Amino acid sequence: MPDGWHWDSTLFQGSAAFYERGRLPYAPGFAESLATVLGLDGRGRLLDVGCGPGSVMLAMARFFTETVGVDPDEDMLAEAERQARRRGVTNARWVTSRAEDLPADLGEFRVVVFANSFHWMDRDRVAATVFELLEPGGAFVHMSDLKDQYGESVPQPRPQSPSDPAPPNAEIRELVRRYLGPVRRAGQGTLPNGTPGREDLVLEKAGFEAFARHVIPAGQVVERSADDIVAWVFSLSHSAPHLFEDRLVDFERDLSLDLA
Repeated sequence: MPDGWHWDSTLFQGSAAFYERGRLPYAPGFAESLATVLGLDGRGRLLDVGCGPGSVMLAMARFFTETVGVDPDEDMLAEAERQARRRGVTNARWVTSRAEDLPADLGEFRVVVFANSFHWMDRDRVAATVFELLEPGGAFVHMSDLKDQYGESVPQPRPQSPSDPAPPNAEIRELVRRYLGPVRRAGQGTLPNGTPGREDLVLEKAGFEAFARHVIPAGQVVERSADDIVAWVFSLSHSAPHLFEDRLVDFERDLSLDLA
């Protein structure tokens, strides 16, 4: 886990309701690409650890007999269940648990996926647990935005035309700092140095082999309203609604002014 930081249950408190509208979608076709790479044929079981509202798991469900989503945030799992009903996914179930406390009675899995969640965990401990949960020939899948060999995000081109302006990210970051202070917040703690990378080293230590990296291009411009951007800000751990306490209304007002 990040040095000097300890997980607590308020990490994403209040964020679940903003995920569907606020978070950018994964690259189109990611589910089909993973199915092809992994040779999925509708059999076997999928475990999504830190599943949040089920964005990845529900897209992958048709390639498995059963899918299991694990997350410590009950609001996230309630949203995942709602999304499953809306999409007509019937082979999904949900378990409230931290990754470090994965119950031994979950059985074996063909694929275990971490979609932008592994960095919040005791990675050595969780990787070792997953190694034992995988069936022979199973796969550990780590999904994230595009990163370089050092684990740093690769900047992506942004639209610059007046008709397609990029969100005012610098102004948003400054506004969050003005309300919450200069050090990035995370639950009841702070993350002055961010979260760790180099997942490849963690997995190698746990006994995993035959690593393969697959880049799935997105390519599309996503049009977003001011309300979509507000939802995105509240979906993030370092600007989750609870962090603003009695200044939440003031922050949302000032954020909306920045986006006007």
